Amino acid sequence: MPSHEPSSVEDDATLVGRALDGDQTAFACLLGRYSDRILLMATRILGDRADAEDVAQEVSVIAWRRLAELTQPAAVRTWLFRVTHRQCLHVLRVRRAHDRIDAVPDVATNNPASDPPRMAESVAAFHALSTALAQLPPPQQRTWLLAEVHGLPHMEIARLSGGTEQAARARLARARVRLAAEMRAWR
Repeated sequence: MPSHEPSSVEDDATLVGRALDGDQTAFACLLGRYSDRILLMATRILGDRADAEDVAQEVSVIAWRRLAELTQPAAVRTWLFRVTHRQCLHVLRVRRAHDRIDAVPDVATNNPASDPPRMAESVAAFHALSTALAQLPPPQQRTWLLAEVHGLPHMEIARLSGGTEQAARARLARARVRLAAEMRAWR
């Protein structure tokens, strides 16, 4: 059966079906529809363009290998964003593991040499926050990081986590309450 060029009007489900049949052009078209948004999302979460580009590349590899696992071909967009989110979280976990000591807040701009007690206090506060974050349940921790560190709105957090906007709001509220209690001494 001859392969035909995918048109911009073909829906995602059709392109997924053709890609599952081995049509690399259909897969490229499908990925092309979302590659800019995947890169933007990864850049927003990671804060680093090079890491975001690596994640986007990894997402395309995962998508090609695991496309057959997609149970609802029309939901490929959401699936790609979830894969992107998971890959970003993996990068953040690796960073945290490697940079725990180096992740001390950059207080050089606040002239730490002239104020060692303030530097020590900043380092201690950072470690207290890291410890408090580590004690949060993973869904609350991810929600807090996406909202507070990366500035994502509740709707986008809900889409990434596969829940509702209300659930994202509730997780964020619970995380804030727990962190406020843990960080009370640092106010």
